Amino acid sequence: MTSVTDDIIIRAVARIMIPFIQLYALYVIMHGHHSPGGGFQGGVILGASFILYLLTHGLEEAKIRMSEIKAGLFSSFGVLIYSGIGLLCLILGSNYLDYGKLSTILKVVPAQARSLGILGVEIGVGIAVMAVMFSIFFDISTGGELPEDEE
Repeated sequence: MTSVTDDIIIRAVARIMIPFIQLYALYVIMHGHHSPGGGFQGGVILGASFILYLLTHGLEEAKIRMSEIKAGLFSSFGVLIYSGIGLLCLILGSNYLDYGKLSTILKVVPAQARSLGILGVEIGVGIAVMAVMFSIFFDISTGGELPEDEE
């Protein structure tokens, strides 16, 4: 599972497709507060682009782009964004994730503050889901053991 493919066509097509997949994932995340979809769906699509890279370029090259440590940091950062926005709402004297209170900090009307608050949460969810999806696939493909662990 971790071996690199020798087919140059598959690698070239993947190299061309991955940026478009990632761009579409960012589009889904950024428009999640206006339409169905959002952080989870965009995060899965973004994670799939890293998984495609791992499948076509091999484990060693994929670890340069997204290692287990980076995936753990990204998943923690995504949860921190989500919970940080909720905590900020609590500090401002409102309920957890009541984005209307963010209007005092953002200097916008409450309706726009709600939209921006939801967007921030969607970004946090997207980052966390992307990292967890890659981490799960990474663990499955290596059997939970990395080659350097065998020493």
